[in-house]
Amino acid sequence: GAREPPGAGRERAGGDLRFGKKAASKMATAIATSGPGTRPAGSTAAVDKSTQYRWLILAGLVTAAVMEVLDTTIINVALPTMGGNLGATNTEIAWVSTGYILSNVVVLPMTAFLAGRFGRKRYLSFSILVFILSSFFCGTSRTLGEIVFWRVVQGAGGAALLSTAQATLRQIFPKEQQGIVQSIFLVGIIMAPTLGPTLGGYLTDNYTWNWCFFINVPIGIISLLLVTSFLQDSDTPLTKGSVDWLGIGLLAVGLGSLQYVLEEGNQDDWFESATIVRLTILSVACLIAMVFWELWPGNKSPIVNFRILKNKELTASLFLFIALGFGLYGGIYLFPVFSQSILGFTPTETGLTLLPGGLMTAVSAILCGRLLGGKKPLVDPRLLIVLGVGLFMLSMWDLGHLTTQSGIPDTRLALMVRGFALGFLFTPINLAAFSSLKPSEIQQGSGLINLTRQLGGSFGIAILGTYVQNQTVFHKNIIGSYLYAGDPAVQERLQSIARNLVAHGYSPAAAQNLALGQLNATVTRQAATMSYNDAFLMILIAFLLTLPAVFLLRPPKPGAAAGGDAH
Repeated sequence: GAREPPGAGRERAGGDLRFGKKAASKMATAIATSGPGTRPAGSTAAVDKSTQYRWLILAGLVTAAVMEVLDTTIINVALPTMGGNLGATNTEIAWVSTGYILSNVVVLPMTAFLAGRFGRKRYLSFSILVFILSSFFCGTSRTLGEIVFWRVVQGAGGAALLSTAQATLRQIFPKEQQGIVQSIFLVGIIMAPTLGPTLGGYLTDNYTWNWCFFINVPIGIISLLLVTSFLQDSDTPLTKGSVDWLGIGLLAVGLGSLQYVLEEGNQDDWFESATIVRLTILSVACLIAMVFWELWPGNKSPIVNFRILKNKELTASLFLFIALGFGLYGGIYLFPVFSQSILGFTPTETGLTLLPGGLMTAVSAILCGRLLGGKKPLVDPRLLIVLGVGLFMLSMWDLGHLTTQSGIPDTRLALMVRGFALGFLFTPINLAAFSSLKPSEIQQGSGLINLTRQLGGSFGIAILGTYVQNQTVFHKNIIGSYLYAGDPAVQERLQSIARNLVAHGYSPAAAQNLALGQLNATVTRQAATMSYNDAFLMILIAFLLTLPAVFLLRPPKPGAAAGGDAH
C-alpha cells in the first residue's frame, strides 16, 4: 500500500480507471464497520485512505508523540510547588515523575502485542484517549495517591504514542519519504524534553501546576480526531491465541524493579539500602528468566520477540540508542542543575539558553531527512552518524571545560553544536535500524528502540547524578588538602573577607566565622564545577566507546523494507 501510486488501489478494486471517490468511500466505510476478521482478503480501500491522508495522520501522530515525551520533563520544575499544595515531602512527590516513567517503560515492549491483538487504529485511539483522560484527572487531583495513580495510567497510555505511532509511519509512507517523515517525527521527540522544563516553569509561575496537565487535553483531542478520522487498520489479521501472561508478569516485575532502582538508587545511597539490593536481584532474575521464556520454543505467542535481535543492524542501533538516551536525557538533567546552582541562571534564562540548541536539532534533522530521502540516499547514513557523534563529542568537550565565571554566551554555542549533532544521529540510526526489518517486525523493533532510548536516559540520569555527587566530594578533598591555616594566601583571603564584613557592621568574631564559611562555599562551588565538567566528559567517553557500533550498520538497500508496506 505505502509504495503504490494513489490510484493503484482504486484500479484493482474497481478494475476501472473511472472508479470514483464516492464509491471508494462507501467501500472503505463498509470495510471499516464490518468488524475484525471480516475484511475481504484483497481489499485496499482502507489502505488507500491511510495513504491519501497520511500527512494529516503524521500531524496527529507527531502531536501525540510530542505530548507524551513532553510529560516526562514538563512537571519536574513544578514538583516543589505540587508537593507543597498536596502536603507531600520531596521524596513522596517525586513519585509523580517516577510512576509515569515506570509504567511507560513496562508497557513499551508490549506495544507490538497490543497493536496486533486489538488493531493499530483501535490501540492508538484508545491510548490517546487514556492519555487525555488521565491528564485531566492528574490536573484535578487533590491527594498524592490520586495524582500518582493517574500518572501511572498516563504513562501506560503514552507508550503507544511513541512506538506504535512510529511503526505506523513506517507503514503508510513510501520508502522515498521515510527520511523526511522520520525527521519530522524525531524532531518532536528530541525537542520536547528540552522545552519541557521551560514550559512547565512558565505555566507554574504564571498559572498553576495543574495546567502542566490540562494543556494536554486540547492537544490530545486534536491528535485523537486526526487519527480516528483518517487512519485505517491494515488488512493484517488480528493476533489470536493465548496471552503470554508469564512473559507479561516477568516483564512488568523485571523492568519495573530496574526502573525503580535507577530512579531512587542515588537518593537511597544505592546498595546501602536493603530495598535497592532486593529489587536489583529481583530485576536481574526476572529479566533473565523472561529472555529464556520468550526464546523457549514451547512459547508460541511471546510478548516480546527477542529473535529479531539476530538482526545485527537492529542490535547495533539499539546499542547506539542507549548511548543517545544517555547523552540526551543525561545532558538535559545536568545542564539546568549546573547552570542554576553554579552559574546563577534563572529558570527562564536556562530555558532560553537551551532553546537555540533545540532549533538547531530541527534544522539538522530536516537536512538529514532530505539527504536520506528519495529512492536512493544521497549520503551513506553511517557517515552522518559519525559526523553527529563527532559534533556531539565536541560539544561535550566544550561543556566539560566551563568555569564558575562562564555565562550564557559561553554555554549557548556548545548547546547549539550539541543540538545540531542530535539531528544527525536520530534520523540515520532509525533508518538503519528499520532498513533490514521485515514488515511484520517493524512494530516490535519500534518498541525496542523507544525502550532502549528511555532506559539509556534512566541509566544516564542515575549514573551521572551519583557521579557528580561523588566527584564533588573527591575534588573538595583535593582542593582542601592545599588549604591550611599557615598558608599566607589563605590567611590573606580570610582577612580580606573579614575586613569587608566588619565594614558592613559585623563583629570581628562573627566576621571571622563568616569568612571561613564563605571560603568553604567557594571551595564547594569550585569542586562542584569540576564534577560537572567530569560528568560532561563522561558523556563524551560514552559516545566514543559506542562509536564502533556504527560500523556494524549497513546502508539501506534499494527497495528494502525500511519504508515498505506492512499491511
